[in-house]
Formats: sequence, structure tokens, C-alpha cells
Amino acid sequence: MTRIFPDYTYGPGPRAKCWWDETIAAPDWPTFEGEARVDVAIVGGGFTGINAALRLAGAGLSVTVLEAGPPGFGASGRNGGFCCLGGGKISNAALTRQFGAEGRRAYRAAEMAAIEHVAAQLKLFGIDADTHSKGETVLAHNDRAASHFIKEAASVAEDYGVEPGIHSAQDLTSMGMATSAARGGLSIPLGFALNPRKYLFGIVDAAIAAGATLAAHSRVTSIAPEGDGHVLRTEQGRLRADRVIIATNGYSSEDLPGWLAARYMPAQSSVLVTRPLTQAELEAQGWTSHQMAYDSRNLLHYFRLMPDNRMLFGMRGGILSSPRVEKLSLQRVRQDFDAMFPAWSDVESPFGWSGMVCLARNRTPYIGPVPGRPGLFAAMAYHGNGVAMGSYAGHMVAGDLLNQDADAVPAAMRRPMGRFPFGRFRRVVVPAAYLAMKVADL
Repeated sequence: MTRIFPDYTYGPGPRAKCWWDETIAAPDWPTFEGEARVDVAIVGGGFTGINAALRLAGAGLSVTVLEAGPPGFGASGRNGGFCCLGGGKISNAALTRQFGAEGRRAYRAAEMAAIEHVAAQLKLFGIDADTHSKGETVLAHNDRAASHFIKEAASVAEDYGVEPGIHSAQDLTSMGMATSAARGGLSIPLGFALNPRKYLFGIVDAAIAAGATLAAHSRVTSIAPEGDGHVLRTEQGRLRADRVIIATNGYSSEDLPGWLAARYMPAQSSVLVTRPLTQAELEAQGWTSHQMAYDSRNLLHYFRLMPDNRMLFGMRGGILSSPRVEKLSLQRVRQDFDAMFPAWSDVESPFGWSGMVCLARNRTPYIGPVPGRPGLFAAMAYHGNGVAMGSYAGHMVAGDLLNQDADAVPAAMRRPMGRFPFGRFRRVVVPAAYLAMKVADL
């Protein structure tokens, strides 16, 4: 395997104090050993891989999921739990210019369909994932951002067919959403918050019941064509598959398959969770709402009061990766938390961790076949919004493999991923990009 971050990034260190691990035990998946043959092999056991396995197994195909670590190890078991609009960073202007008005509408419709897909999975399989929040609220971090909300609200109404609410700073206080700097808010009534680990393991149970085989601690070291199929090797075994789905997102490797080299950009996101806050502490800050929220910065903060009154707060993580950098990144998250919620500066945050999100140069997710590799498919690049879009992408790439959903995938998500400059060394552009975004946030 060839990854562009050091080994520490992909080990247990960054997620050692993940709150979600305290909420539900991991299932016991065996390690893949020996030799086997299946219709479909899926590399990656997160939202994408498990949703794909669920659909394929339900269609009667034999499916094996190979997860490099323990169940829930990657981003799906350590994210912020925002099931919301998103998945890409492309603007409406760019969508219209590149794919036309119809292409833009199809892309935005897919964002809504992704939320609806997760909601349907929760209901269908009776998964209790601690859901809450009526959509999401973006808080303006300065007056300039607040002044854009009227135009943004019109765009939301056109794109999604819902009427967003615009709030003044005073409104936010009365809504129980007071922070030190919010100059206004925009609420979009689409999406909800959840416990990502409970959701993941709920659909894991459904996939196993449908007949899928799931293997943990089974890192794929190579994928090679053989005859009319593929051979996947792990440290313990050899799996022959007619078709393969790559569902590794920010934990991808440059050579699995080689087409991926320089076509994705992993980026770290860090999260902290406090102890449960008392009612007096909530009222002292003026934040009593369980609405999921984020601010209007390019390098945004995202936060929500969970059902047990713990506050979750996240932001973009460090550019480098090591035990020392991890510690410094979490300290920076805590500093920003204290600045935004000063009444809670003495509240303990015993849980803090980081994980990898995945960016694409096209600024859109990719769902479809791997160019030049018949029988290989990929679904990835959710730009930090993988709960909804990662789940939906897994469902859709499975439909693509079954020749059922080819026309349902928006053209913007069907377009092959472009290459970042500098190849394996592409992370050199990140500091300059982050600096530019920080300046733009002033």
C-alpha cells in the first residue's frame, strides 16, 4: 500500500479517545483467511461499503467486505454525525457552467435523496441512532456573511424546494443558540443528527442478515486482474472476485488501484466531546438547542448539543500527522471551542479524536466505474459530509454494478476524478490553501 500520510494516521492513535466507542460495542467480525471466491469484493467497511454490500447481498450476489481495521475504525465510526446536505464543494455557478441547469438540479436532488436514504434505512431496520435536530443552522461569523443569507436562502429554496429561515443575532439568542460571535443564522429544514457508530452497526446487522460476509483486520495489499475477474490479496488470504468496489475514501491508497494515485486528497478533521452539561451551564452560555449547526467560515466549525447534553465540536485538523501534532490539533480545537462558548471554558472535554475526510479536485463525489479497469467501481470523496452522501453513494454504486442506476447518478458525480498537482507530494499545496481560506474568513 502507498499512502500519503505517515503510518500513525492510519493506526489507533488518532481515534484513541473517540466518544462513539463508549456508546455501542463493536461487532465481532472474523479476519479473512485462506482463499475464497465471490461475486463482489468491497474494500472498506464504512457507510459506503456496507450500504453497497447490503444492496448487493439483497439482490442475491455473494459479497465479502474487507475492512483494514476493526469494525467502525475509519471515518464512518468517528465523524460528527451530521446527516445533512453536502458531499461536495462545487458552487451552483460551476455546476450550471459544467453540466447545465438540469445537471445542477440533478446534483442537488441527489443531496436530498442521500438524506432520505439514511432516514429510510433507520426506519426500515429499526435502528435507534439517537437522532435529533430539525435540519441544520449555519451561523454567520461576521456581518458580511450574514448579509449574504437573503441571497443564499433564495438559492436554497430554488435548489431544494424548501423555505429556509433567516435569523438575526437576537433571534438566535431566543432560539437557545447563542455563541460569542454569531451575527445571524440560516436554518435549512433538511437533515438530522445521529450517532454514526450506532447507525453503521445497524446497517452492518442488516447486511449480515442479507447474506454479506464482513471481515475485519483484513487490509488489502493488492488488487490485480485475473481472467475475467480480480484477485485481492490480504496479509492472510486471497480473494477472487468478479467485480470490486473501492470504498476507502480518505483512507485510500495510491495503488489500490493505481488509477487513484493523486486523484484524492485526504484531510484531517478533529472533534471533541464534553462531559454532560447541566441545565444551569446550558443557560449560562445561552445554548440550549439540540439543533446541529456550523459556522460560515471556509475552515468551518461544526457543533451540536447531543441528547445527553454533551457538546460535540469539530473543525479541520492538522496539516501534518504525529502524536505531537494530534495533541496540538486538539488543543487548537479546544481554544476555538472556548472562544465560541466562553461560559463553558472550564467544562471538561475528556473525548477528542481525529479522522480523515476526502476531497476531490473536481469538488464533487465520484460514483461509478474505474476508467480502464473493467469490473472495478469506486465511490468516494464526500468532502466531510459522508453520513448521507457516503451511504447514498454506496447504495448507488451497487445499483451501477447491477446495471440498475446508471441514469440515476448525476453527471457531476459520474465525471472521473481529476488529478491534483505534485502527485504523492500534493499535500504541499494544503498550507497555502488553508492560509487563503483563513484570510477569506476575516
